[in-house]
Amino acid sequence: MADDHRNGPPPFDRPFKSADTKQRVYGAVLHAREPMTAAEIAERADCSTESARTHLSFYNDLGIVIYHEGRPARYERNDDYFEWRRVNELRVNNTIEELQARVSELTNQIEAYRDEYSVDSPAEVDALAFDPAQIDDVYVALGDWATAIEERHLHERARRASASSTAPSHT
Repeated sequence: MADDHRNGPPPFDRPFKSADTKQRVYGAVLHAREPMTAAEIAERADCSTESARTHLSFYNDLGIVIYHEGRPARYERNDDYFEWRRVNELRVNNTIEELQARVSELTNQIEAYRDEYSVDSPAEVDALAFDPAQIDDVYVALGDWATAIEERHLHERARRASASSTAPSHT
């Protein structure tokens, strides 16, 4: 079977080929790095422009995409929606204590990077100032540092949401 991917991921050029149209449009939106027209999304999703427009309208109603009026109209992924979803997932699956512990752990990691590089953020580090044999390791560390900052932000938002909610935060 041509669409059987049990032996590996689907081809990069058509990662959603075997999914239904709604899923392919969703996937195209998730992978978009800038606002796109319905026709551009349809091309990536391998469907008609009208079908893409129908699904994009639905996703717009849900807040998953942002609709930009114009000729042609454009659609973009709503990163705020996906952040909200991640925060809600953390809140539901962790206790306040677990969230606080993770915030503390991430804060310690961030402080260790600040001490190691003697700057306040990974953006302030000039990786090219390091020995060429270390550059790859520096870039990995900077990526891990940036990830720790983002994860701490998300966990802290989830902790605050749980603390202000009367609903249980752990199932």
